[in-house]
Amino acid sequence: YRRLRTEETRLSEFNQTEIKAMLGSYTKVLFVRDPFHRLIATFLQGMGISPSFSSFVQEVLDSGVHNSSAAWKPLVSLCRPCLVQYDYVVMFGFLRQELGHLLHRAGLPAGNLLPELTDSQVQWTYRWLSEQMFSELSAQQKERLSHFYRWDLAAFPFSSSFLSD
Repeated sequence: YRRLRTEETRLSEFNQTEIKAMLGSYTKVLFVRDPFHRLIATFLQGMGISPSFSSFVQEVLDSGVHNSSAAWKPLVSLCRPCLVQYDYVVMFGFLRQELGHLLHRAGLPAGNLLPELTDSQVQWTYRWLSEQMFSELSAQQKERLSHFYRWDLAAFPFSSSFLSD
């Protein structure tokens, strides 16, 4: 889009006409990941200062949706999938297949550009981690997390998420 902007310029800083023109001129791709997996990754990367996963989750819940970090904020509030019509939604866990399709659609040679992705190993590892981490949480924390991420769970097909149960 022609208007000068910095890397920090947010879409909300433009008027409706500019937003419509910009969004119409880009291929819009949304990468989504199970919210519980996002929490686990954030905790393991040390972004929370809590000593246990359970206390980290409590900090997330206590912060609320509006004061939460982008690392664990619900995707629906970050990406506005109901307002922005994304051309592609790429699910974590199916990256190799979906990125290959996306690159093919863009006219790029997918084989040379894709890194080796072992989606099945990633899915198995996160399944195991999810079981371990989920077992640390109280029934109230599980219920509150499901409520915290209710719109993500409704908007995206995270059928195997522990939060969907």
